[in-house]
Amino acid sequence: MWMIDEVDKQIIHYLQGDLPVIERPFAVIAEEIGISEAEFLERVKLLKRRRILRRFGATLRHQLAGFSANAMVAWRVPEDRVDQAGRLMAAFREVSHCYQRKLEGDWEYNLFAMIHGKNKKACESVARKIADEIGLDDYIFLPSIKEYKKTSPTYF
Repeated sequence: MWMIDEVDKQIIHYLQGDLPVIERPFAVIAEEIGISEAEFLERVKLLKRRRILRRFGATLRHQLAGFSANAMVAWRVPEDRVDQAGRLMAAFREVSHCYQRKLEGDWEYNLFAMIHGKNKKACESVARKIADEIGLDDYIFLPSIKEYKKTSPTYF
């Protein structure tokens, strides 16, 4: 079993927070840790290959980007169409994430898409366009009322 060392912990610490908005943020972080940018990047690749880091991504602050409304839309999609429908939904620029969930109890909706728009009506319009495109209109539109948390877990 491969263990992480103190340098790996520092790398994870910096990656789980906001990156500086500069041309080469990893060079600055590497310097703070006391390693080269090349070593930093190689260690990140190794952490990913070893599945210690699952993914690395950016979080869009949708309000600052002009999207003041969003809604989770839950779809009932036949199992044999989930992959196709998910790819089509995820291709909409207004959809930030789309995922499948296992059916539990009486809940019959297995595919979810988070839609962002200028207002609730715009989000509803996108949901209707998606329904038309995938040929399924069995969905529940769940507009967000209030945002409580938008942070990632902190490990080190």
